[in-house]
Amino acid sequence: MYTSIIVPMALDHGISDFTLAIARKLLSDGGTITALHIHEAPQASVNAYLDKEVVREAFKATKARLEKRVADQADVTPVLLSGHVGRSITDYADKVGADCIVMGSHQPGLSDFLLGSTAARVVRHAHCAVHVHRPLES
Repeated sequence: MYTSIIVPMALDHGISDFTLAIARKLLSDGGTITALHIHEAPQASVNAYLDKEVVREAFKATKARLEKRVADQADVTPVLLSGHVGRSITDYADKVGADCIVMGSHQPGLSDFLLGSTAARVVRHAHCAVHVHRPLES
């Protein structure tokens, strides 16, 4: 059982509903679950052409979407960060002393081979347990 679980969430699919349920089963009494979403900023070459206010508004809209996604789940704390997805997940886990990350993974392509690229990076670099859920394809 774990006391501090991070559940990275992509807001464009429902895998995180399953990973939150898994996290609850792995959580010790009195433990915490953090729903973490990483807002990946546009690449520097693209960012040069974007209005800074548009980027700020996109970040605010993403934060509102994350908060709405977990609003009915009092046992889950939403956290939104900006940065590289895989690196930000492992850095945040280290920063808060998480002892587990529960994340979903899409069906990998040839370049990913066994895990999706983000899941593979987290598995390789996390200093805590990582549980990866891959939904069965129908």
